[in-house]
Amino acid sequence: MAEPRNGDGLLPRRTALRAGLSVGLAGLLLPAATGCAPKERPDRITVAGGETGGFYLEFATLLAGLLQRNGVAANAVPLTTGGSLENMELVESGEATFAIALADAAAQRANPQTTGTLQAPGARQVPPTAPGTIAAVGKVYENYVHCIVRRDSGIGALADLGGKTVAIGEARAGTSLTAHRIIAASGLSTGFGGARAIREVNLGLNDGLAALREGSVDALFWSGGVPTAAIAAANQEAGLGFLDLSAVLPAMRNRYGAYYDRVLIPDEAYRDAPAVWTVGVANLLLCRYDADGPTVRRTVELLVGHAQELIPRSSLGVQFLSQETLINTADVPLHPAAAAAYRDLHG
Repeated sequence: MAEPRNGDGLLPRRTALRAGLSVGLAGLLLPAATGCAPKERPDRITVAGGETGGFYLEFATLLAGLLQRNGVAANAVPLTTGGSLENMELVESGEATFAIALADAAAQRANPQTTGTLQAPGARQVPPTAPGTIAAVGKVYENYVHCIVRRDSGIGALADLGGKTVAIGEARAGTSLTAHRIIAASGLSTGFGGARAIREVNLGLNDGLAALREGSVDALFWSGGVPTAAIAAANQEAGLGFLDLSAVLPAMRNRYGAYYDRVLIPDEAYRDAPAVWTVGVANLLLCRYDADGPTVRRTVELLVGHAQELIPRSSLGVQFLSQETLINTADVPLHPAAAAAYRDLHG
């Protein structure tokens, strides 16, 4: 009996790992086109992505295809996962070669002693020594935090969510960390101005959109590219609105560190939805600190030299795939081979 697949035709992560895929995704990952000898490259690279319909999985699929086409590995496979926190677990355990994660979640993981209030980016970059410790390959894209409501809900501002039920992302997704911090910074985790506290539930993108449509949650937080394909599709079925989150930025930066930016979801990014300011968080491409140096170096060279091949078709978001911005990984140290590659590329 054939293994079940999800809606994209991608194998779930555990299935992919058990199968030890000998070929790439049909129609997406082409045979390696350049000539690294087999002994000079790994047989397989895995890139931990995210949920179906989200930016992370789309980017991971593009990156895996690029790595395979250019002979960095014989086979490269994107993994469907729950998001940033799971992705970092997979890298640390060696089940994934590379992973995409939000910068605030990655900084907390890399510096667990700073749990609670994080230091500002750049305040410390102590090279890790434990074999499974994460390191950065580069800063790749800006994520846009979406706070999504139904347009017919009567909810027009973050303060209106007091006493309501809000989906904040899967428990192992970086969105859940960022969303919880937004709610805490707003005062709505304990009740604000007489309002009752928000009830937080852990639902990811697709389950959260379904719950929003049926009315079992009042709002959904999601962090991803603009537009996110699954949100755009849901907006066609049931008109959605997006809340301005920018007012919480000073409190978030003061409490947790300067990982957060004021960014704009532009007008008509989602049909009939007006432009709205929100919270931006960069995402990082990560690996283990002891990952194979030549593999990391070749990956950096592709990030810089083939950036145009890593732009998700659905996304209008800001990409950081340039030498100047890739290195800005805040409190997550660069892998030594990545740092050396950037130095060489800068001349």
